[in-house]
Amino acid sequence: MKSIINSYTKFLLHGLFFLPLLISAQEINWITMDEAARLQKQYPKKIIIDMYTTWCGPCRMLDRNTFSNKSLAEYVNANFYAVKFNAEGNEIVNFKGQQFSNPNYDPAKSRRRNSQHQLAQYFGVRSYPTILFLGEKGEFLAPITGYKPPSKLEFFLKLFGEDHYKNLKSKEAFNSFRKSFKPNFSP
Repeated sequence: MKSIINSYTKFLLHGLFFLPLLISAQEINWITMDEAARLQKQYPKKIIIDMYTTWCGPCRMLDRNTFSNKSLAEYVNANFYAVKFNAEGNEIVNFKGQQFSNPNYDPAKSRRRNSQHQLAQYFGVRSYPTILFLGEKGEFLAPITGYKPPSKLEFFLKLFGEDHYKNLKSKEAFNSFRKSFKPNFSP
């Protein structure tokens, strides 16, 4: 009986120590592409897709340094359906009435370069990471390539999340918006 009480006490103490860390941690609510497409039909919201590969160092940096930012995660969760998609994986995806797969996927290469998934080809992804933005009806808005720290990704999140892109009809207008943009995600 005494050992049960000691185990229970240790469990409670560990829980009290880690509880504040769990409460303060804000993570992006990643879902599958199929889930995002289904949810979007019921509750229209833009989609952000992180096209990554298992072997990509900048992709891991994006997870570690950018997607882990609490302010960024809160903004993404509030304004987008977030999809994390292995661009060289073997997931079957149904999107816009089409089925996408990776017919040349080699399981022996699951941790290194593999064939590109048809969904990545559909969006014209050429490098990793690539972050894709889709509108409320699944329409393709833009690809953002390469690693971006939170302040740089914030620009694009707000450009598309708040529909600023709709008012930028020229390169000059875009450059003006970019110059005037002040990032405010806390580190």
